[in-house]
This record gives sequence, structure tokens and C-alpha cells, in this order.
Amino acid sequence: MSFDPLAQAGEKARGKRPWFMDDQDAERVLNIVMTLAQEVSVVRQRLDTVERLLETQGVVTKADIEGFTPSKEEAEERGAWNQEFIARILRIVQQENEAIERDGEVSSEQAARDFQEA
Repeated sequence: MSFDPLAQAGEKARGKRPWFMDDQDAERVLNIVMTLAQEVSVVRQRLDTVERLLETQGVVTKADIEGFTPSKEEAEERGAWNQEFIARILRIVQQENEAIERDGEVSSEQAARDFQEA
């Protein structure tokens, strides 16, 4: 039995798909963005691997990349980068949730100031 990535990508869980947002189109776009963010994160980790291997070995093979295991410190650095990356992507959602909690709305001017300060 061979692995077909296109068929695998099209598989879905059984049952009706749960929707978490009122606007299903917005949720679809968010799901697409988060999938792309996941891919960017993987590319970032592979690039980090290549950079580290080049620094220590000068030459890199695909086997070196595939076999690389980050140290605890390197894994922590990657984890911090991932958390910051996701926080930047979801900043608008966080700001809206905070505005709801404060029972008010964040103006576009305030959001721009918050973005510049970050």
C-alpha cells in the first residue's frame, strides 16, 4: 500500500464539522492562514537546522538535516520563536477578545499604536 499525500490531505474526521465562529467564511480563512503558518514554522525550523549545521560543519547533506536533533536550548529557542510567531498572527483576535472583556472596543488608532509598540 503506497502513501498518497493528496488523498491524505483530503481526508476528514467523521461527522459534521464543528464551527467555532459565527462567520464560517472567516473561520475558513483563519484555518487556511493557520495551515500556512504551520508550514512557515516548519520551514523556519528546517532553515534553523541548516544554519546551525553550516556553522558547525561547513557542508550540509539532506541526511544531516533529517537526522538533526536540536539541543534542549535550541529546542527552547525554536519554541519561543513559534510562540511569538503565532502571537503575531493572532494578535487581532487577542485584541478583540481583550476589548470584549473590557466591555469596549479598541479603536483602529489604538490598535495601530499597539502594533507599533510591539
